[in-house]
Amino acid sequence: MSNPHDDGVSTFTAAQLSRIAQHGIYTSPTSIDPAAAHLAEALIATLDGTAEQPALPPDLRELTERARQAATFSFPHITARDGVRLSACMIRLRTDEPRPVVIVPSGWTPFGWGLFVYTYLQLALRGYHVLAYTPRGLGLTMAVPGRGYVDGPFTSGGTIDVAGPADWADGSTVIDYARQHLAPHRIAFMGESYGSGISQLVAAKDPDGRVDAVVALSTWGDLATSLHHGDTRHLAAVAALINFTGGPVERKFDADTRQILDDFQAGRNLDAVVRWGKERSPASYVGTTNTRDIPTFLSNTWHETLFPVNQVVEHFDALTVPKRLNLWIGDHAAPEGAGLTIPSSAPNAPVEEALAWLDHHVRDIDNDVPTWSAVSSQIMFTYETRTDPQSGKNEIVTPAARESRPSWGAVTASTERWYLTAAATEDRDGGLAGEAETGWEREFTAGQPTEAVAVDALMTTGQAEWNGTPKTYVTDKFDRQNLAVWTSGPLAADGRGGAARRIRGIPELTLTVRSTAPATTLVAYLFDVHPDDTARIITHEPLTLTDLVPGQDLNATWRLQAAGYDLPGDHRLMLVVTSKDPLYSDASVDGSTTTISSPDGSPAVLTLPLG
Repeated sequence: MSNPHDDGVSTFTAAQLSRIAQHGIYTSPTSIDPAAAHLAEALIATLDGTAEQPALPPDLRELTERARQAATFSFPHITARDGVRLSACMIRLRTDEPRPVVIVPSGWTPFGWGLFVYTYLQLALRGYHVLAYTPRGLGLTMAVPGRGYVDGPFTSGGTIDVAGPADWADGSTVIDYARQHLAPHRIAFMGESYGSGISQLVAAKDPDGRVDAVVALSTWGDLATSLHHGDTRHLAAVAALINFTGGPVERKFDADTRQILDDFQAGRNLDAVVRWGKERSPASYVGTTNTRDIPTFLSNTWHETLFPVNQVVEHFDALTVPKRLNLWIGDHAAPEGAGLTIPSSAPNAPVEEALAWLDHHVRDIDNDVPTWSAVSSQIMFTYETRTDPQSGKNEIVTPAARESRPSWGAVTASTERWYLTAAATEDRDGGLAGEAETGWEREFTAGQPTEAVAVDALMTTGQAEWNGTPKTYVTDKFDRQNLAVWTSGPLAADGRGGAARRIRGIPELTLTVRSTAPATTLVAYLFDVHPDDTARIITHEPLTLTDLVPGQDLNATWRLQAAGYDLPGDHRLMLVVTSKDPLYSDASVDGSTTTISSPDGSPAVLTLPLG
């Protein structure tokens, strides 16, 4: 993305708009679609009058013209308390009446605040001043031969504090700046991804308690748990973040943070890594958020690979403030990304509901927010799709079903036990049955990758889910030498719309494990198997066991990630346990043997939450 004051911005096209709408803003875990950056560039050039020719299609030109009539635009640098300069965009409404401000810390991208200019215009036209900024250290930093490095136009100075104390202090400084230049009568924070965590943390940590409401999209509650859970490190997520700062690691992070990241990647000093993550967790300050009674809107996705859903649910449960949790199909930023970036031909619920929350809690708009349930769950893959004859791509023609519940606890109405058995009827695998069966063992060779994986790629696999194309697994390709499988028989549909099981909540798995090695990793996956033996993933979760005594049994229980999934009639439930997934660290020794058993007194069982 070039400087907003450069000339010669090319016209943003309808084809680029369509591409973002159909496929989202990410082309890989560390790559934003150039069309999204191009739109932001064209919007900024149009707003500040530097575009030599019309850079936007007519509908977007009309939008920017309305915004220019309603507000003034500036691109200041805000000086933090330690002298670091934060790149910012300020939209001041042309009015002397008191108006609220929405402060928007940007997400973790090289484009900083520039990516969501479309949303800032929407906020302004709804009656908000807007102050968006790039958190310290983020943004493009480019090597120039013979001249060292030069920062891009949306880059902030300093080094990345990963939502730490420096970022909290910066948020308070930005509030000071907003009060000085905009004189708002109320202050809200709204962020997506990295900006969402910072928003929650500033609301809890601002010394004067000046934040009146928070919107946190694709957010986290506990950063420590997001990075390291079940003695398993989420390596792929952290690697993607390190590679998406916009510059070299040695310039983007200070020595202390680089040490934390190095320790995390190497699997050492993990107690210090966890303390570092806890300090950066909104869940650690939930008492302050509750005392300040800050209305808080959270969203996350079922197949979230950066900030897995369970830790957000737990954080939400601990909040006693006016609150809302939206759970969506897909992975990180898929539901909101396009809606924050471009206009849509249809309402974008993930963003529209966030804005309605602000309207009610910050502008006192009499809308339907007070009637909302606390939890809204979009049920996986209940949308109807058709294949576009020209592109061959799926498009959603009927949206997925959503369910409202008064609390997270009300999402699960009952539980059902599926006991693992020695063999399934007419099948080479183990079975899942309603009665316990003990005395059997199944073993596999650990340490090898298999076709059973959570995703093909961070974010983009889930982005395809959100857009109507969930990943298809061919279960015959699951190498039974390197994993274990248990499958139910075909399940009959009930009379409530054709589902055989309505999975709602957090599944739990209990196994007895033995290894020939002193450590092993188990990754459990739950699949929906179609009559043709292809499958879709429902949920998964890893667990690492260390300090094992080779050959000695250990009982292990762990919770998989929450799910909202309708298993259709005539489909089967499949549980797969492997020793390796590309998302995670693993302690499995290549060539060792892992044995799963169901001894007397401790039957192997999958507890399924139902709604």
